[in-house]
Amino acid sequence: MENPISPPSSAQAKSSDKLHLKILAGLALGALAGGGANLYFGEDHAGLKWVAVQIADPLGQVFLRLMLLLVVPLVMSSLIVAVAGLGDLRKIGRMGLHSFLLALVFSACSVLIGLTLSNTLKPGLRLDPQIAASIQSSHADEAKVRTASAPALESAKAPLATVIQSFIPTNAFHSLAANPPDMLGLMVFSLFLGVLLTLIPASVAAPVVAIAEGIYAAVGKGIELALKLAPMAVFFLLFGMTARFGFALLPSLGWFIAAVMAGLALQTGLVYSLALILFARISPWVFFRRLETVIATAFSTSSSNATLPTALKASEENIGIPKPIGNFVLTIGATANQNGTALFEGATVLFLAQLAGVDLTLGQQCLVVYLAILGGIGTAGVPSGSIPFVIAVLVSIQVNPALIAVILGVDRLLDMSRTVVNVLGDMVMAACVARWQGWRPAGSLALLGPRSPSKPE
Repeated sequence: MENPISPPSSAQAKSSDKLHLKILAGLALGALAGGGANLYFGEDHAGLKWVAVQIADPLGQVFLRLMLLLVVPLVMSSLIVAVAGLGDLRKIGRMGLHSFLLALVFSACSVLIGLTLSNTLKPGLRLDPQIAASIQSSHADEAKVRTASAPALESAKAPLATVIQSFIPTNAFHSLAANPPDMLGLMVFSLFLGVLLTLIPASVAAPVVAIAEGIYAAVGKGIELALKLAPMAVFFLLFGMTARFGFALLPSLGWFIAAVMAGLALQTGLVYSLALILFARISPWVFFRRLETVIATAFSTSSSNATLPTALKASEENIGIPKPIGNFVLTIGATANQNGTALFEGATVLFLAQLAGVDLTLGQQCLVVYLAILGGIGTAGVPSGSIPFVIAVLVSIQVNPALIAVILGVDRLLDMSRTVVNVLGDMVMAACVARWQGWRPAGSLALLGPRSPSKPE
């Protein structure tokens, strides 16, 4: 099943590039204006604080509130569509089960890599102690409100019962109406509903799936429109932050970029390579070299959907994967197997939590892992499709979502890079599933096979 949000055209791609430049300009101008004002007037200047709090922050909130408005319908519709798109689970059998399990394993590995690097490098804590204290105190009141209104994940009396109660809601409408919404419960409900739709006759399920697809497409268009406000939002939010805290945030942001890029490299070079060697019996070096066009397309478009036609062609012609298997796995993977996105979401949430001074417990980090894995399943395969999910996870762990502005300006570079990892994960998954279905790689592609001059490297 194709993703209901259609791949971007060349005109849309150019528009996306212009938006990226506008967001970078908003980031630079906002940081320079706010940081310059901080240096000139001093961070204790009453007028500067008033402008930051009363004008810059509220204007920046317009974009954030629009994103939060779209989060719940996006999460529910995307997960329902992704799971229902598998078709009849009883007919798909081994191929569907193998694809699903590999997607979970790859996503879990990517999130754990992202969290491990974030916990090790601690990019959000590489701030001057006074600046860090100011940021933390500025968000302390909101964090208390969110903590008081959110259900606890851990309990000293009955931890297992509390976890079950947190994961499985008894009333989906109550989870929907909660403030903030119970994203964990909504995700579980949406996944369960998607599975149920595959177990009933297609004629009965079709109207429900069609509604979910319509909502998914409409929300995708809403995100596209909301992103047009991102340059303005980034300018005002960065102005407000740097006006109060100066330029001290920028080195910490550099460490965050390094952590994400290192995580993406580990996911590709370690996790994917091991999967190719152990499961597909394929040489990783030859495999990745044969996918140069796919990698270039993914990096330039920042869209798993836009890269899908190139990936389908390369899987059959360059790798030799049987067309029915490649079509099934890659089409589902474009939506349901986004490992780079899952890694980015986990690392971003931990970075912004560190920045806000929110010390996440082991249980809360496990919650982040779970939500990021589901985010990798349900995130739209379009540029910046993960941003609403990051905001949703921040809300779930009681971190001020306004901090997302810190990473918006550099998201395009990270988006291009994680899309490459997303698409390569789909290709690796297709090769592994094909191997388990009886396919054998030929020529130099085979791990220990003879080199074949018929297939150029």
